[in-house]
Order: sequence, then C-alpha cells, then structure tokens
Amino acid sequence: MARKTDIPAKVRRLRDFVGREKRMPGYNEMLELFEYRSKQAVHSLLLKLVDMGYISKNGRKIAYTSKLIGDIRLLGTVQAGFPSPAEEELLDTITLDEFLIEKPESTYMLRVTGDSMIDAGIHPGDMVLVEKDARPGKNSIVIAQVDGEWTIKYFNRDRLGIRLDPANSKYSSIRPKDSLEIAGVVRSVIRKY
Repeated sequence: MARKTDIPAKVRRLRDFVGREKRMPGYNEMLELFEYRSKQAVHSLLLKLVDMGYISKNGRKIAYTSKLIGDIRLLGTVQAGFPSPAEEELLDTITLDEFLIEKPESTYMLRVTGDSMIDAGIHPGDMVLVEKDARPGKNSIVIAQVDGEWTIKYFNRDRLGIRLDPANSKYSSIRPKDSLEIAGVVRSVIRKY
C-alpha cells in the first residue's frame, strides 16, 4: 500500500506514463510502474488517486482526469498598464480544460485556416473551442456551414435575414442562398507562440 509521502512520486510516474503513452497503464504495467508486488496495492493506490481527483473510475474502466495531466500553477497577477512590483505567490492550481471549457460534453476544437477573422484576434493556426449546443446571439462568432461550405464568422440578423460577417475588411459578408447550419459558437481561442 502507498504511504502518503509516496503519493506525489506515484502521481509524477503516472503523469509521465500518460504523457508518453497517451493512455492509462494496465494493472500489470502499474505493478512495475509503482514498484508493487500485488494488484491489491495497485487497487488501493487507484482508490486514493480517485479520491484526490487524479483519475476517474467507472466499474473496471479507469481514466485520467485533467488534474493529472493539465495542472498549471496560478502564481498571481501582472499589470498590463504601468509596471509595478510583483511577487510570486502560489494562488491556486488550475487546469486549462476547467478554465476554458464550460461544457466539455458539447465542446470540440478546430484549427483555423485563413485570415477572415484576424481583426477579432483569430489568426491562421489558432485553435478555437466551439460549443455545439449554444445558441448564437448578435455578434457571436460561429462555425457555420453555408451552402455546403464551412466558415467561421460573426453571426448577425437584419431585415434581409441572417448575415455572417468577417472580421477583416478584405472580405464581404455572407448570406446563405440555399442552406445554413450553425455548428456551434466559439468560446475560446488558443494561440501557441
């Protein structure tokens, strides 16, 4: 059975395995990974990790959580105006999933190509998180299929009906001729520098 002081080391080993293999280890792999001799010891550790939120267990199925793979330390704040003295202070740990995604069951991610939304801060290569069951409001950024073609644009209505507007003056607004399907509302943009 794992002593309490062993838990951080076990979590690190499990995190390394999941990062490398992109899956949870099986019980036999966990025997070696955690240097245990019995599957009962592995089972006891897994129950502790479930209680701590690092993994979830549904019957015989074990899955890692975002806490295991995505914790990021929130250290404080930074001034965006004039520089000011700052001290590093651990405020909390957060996962990007929890921070960016309100409804994981109805959220998916797309990579952006093209520059029609550049003035909205969405650049080619960015990833957008899209909530598929959300209703678009005025100026919501949506993923839409217009007359068989997919696009990302602002959603608007006027006296002529629905209009999809770009965020780049090089492009014109789009009005559906035959069909329009709103596939979701953009909730977050992710850019890697």
